[in-house]
Amino acid sequence: MLNRTIALALLLTTPALAQPAAAPAASVAENPDVQAAERLFSAWLEGQIAYRGLPGVAVGVVHDQQLVWSRGFGLADIASKRPMTADTRFRIASNSKIFAAIAILQLREAGKLRLDDPVSKHLPWFTMKPAGPDDGPITIEQLLSHSSGLQREAGDHWSSFDFPSEAELKVLMAGRQSAFPPQTRWKYSNLAFGIAGLMVEQVSGQRWADYVNANILKTLDMTASSIDRPDPGLATPYAARTPEGTRRVLPFVDAKGMAAATGMTSNVNDLAKFISAWFRRAPNAGGANVISAGSWREALRVRSVDEDWESGSGLGFDIERFKGKTYAGHGGGYPGNTTMTMAQIDDKVGVIVLTNTNDSNPGDIANQLMATVGEAVAKAAKAKATPAWDPAWTRFAGRYIGASDNVTQVVLLNKQLALLSTAARAAETRVLLEPIGGGRFRLTAPTGGGPVGETLWFEEKDGRVTRMYMGDGWSTRIEGW
Repeated sequence: MLNRTIALALLLTTPALAQPAAAPAASVAENPDVQAAERLFSAWLEGQIAYRGLPGVAVGVVHDQQLVWSRGFGLADIASKRPMTADTRFRIASNSKIFAAIAILQLREAGKLRLDDPVSKHLPWFTMKPAGPDDGPITIEQLLSHSSGLQREAGDHWSSFDFPSEAELKVLMAGRQSAFPPQTRWKYSNLAFGIAGLMVEQVSGQRWADYVNANILKTLDMTASSIDRPDPGLATPYAARTPEGTRRVLPFVDAKGMAAATGMTSNVNDLAKFISAWFRRAPNAGGANVISAGSWREALRVRSVDEDWESGSGLGFDIERFKGKTYAGHGGGYPGNTTMTMAQIDDKVGVIVLTNTNDSNPGDIANQLMATVGEAVAKAAKAKATPAWDPAWTRFAGRYIGASDNVTQVVLLNKQLALLSTAARAAETRVLLEPIGGGRFRLTAPTGGGPVGETLWFEEKDGRVTRMYMGDGWSTRIEGW
């Protein structure tokens, strides 16, 4: 049921040394290119709704700590012609998994568990037949990263719409067998996150819904969000369109013991607050923190990858790499609702797509939203390099030889300096010198290795550049080869 793919169509551009000045959220929203992108996306989505017969879609675009743009398209309820808005609520399905990971990390920060704990340490009833004779125990981290080897589901609940209770889930485990040994391959598992939710209850001593309300929703002021609770503000859930063009209304479905995997309800405005929390790396950086900066980094670090090595999972997050950028978030599918959250962590830009039908392909919509409005927001919000380009820096361009006679060239681009090793197999370079003041530069590149992220500076004597210091090493300026 759940669509985990974050489809993307963004192109990575070479970063410029001097960018437009960082803009406050209001000016980002008022940026003409951002507003033009909103009109372009709106025209595209209106056409999709008209020709595909979609009931409605609610979208939002977040930059850092602000909801830059939101809008509802179509109808939240066809019969009453209730319009879709950013306040309309949806079952957000597998986006719930991110909340489950946050809850586990909170308990880890409180010293109540470790990510490498065997699940059975906290849930003694968690027993099943292993896939092999020497599999080893399934750990908490493996539950949260889809590397446990557990089966995908806990029964026929996607067919019957009858999810297992907590008691039924416990009984179910005794008769289950893992599909793979732990850490063998990426394998999506709703069952694993159902178990994670029961662990939160066991360790915290609170019901799952009570814990999330008190420790995540209340902290982030997500007042429109809830867990498995009928709500008059919900969009009417519609099944896929039939060949005759009709749509059946689907029932409200309680996820019961699988709530941590798929049971949450929210809207664009609340999910914007949630995505903003993903970008916080300092105490009270624009709002309250539900976990520490270190825990956010752990949640967003890839722990397991699919066999194509293009996508994988952090802790609760689905993560993809595309054209040198990292995108994190989650898709979700529930009876009559399909959803997608997606964020480019480095640019601090996120998008939200919520729909009230099962054939809307929210991943495709999120892709277009990111490629249009999201990209325009990222460009409008880029921080200005400090200081701006100084023409006198052209004197640093030249050749520098190291202790092993390896030569590195500092190449003058368009108001930008770049490093190029003579051993490089191609002229293309992405190792750039970002000025940080005081005649010093920081090495930047889309990939790691070497002294990337460290400081580079030039020694000068008698008006001549004599050495280049890079990280902890140095090389001498030469005129020839």
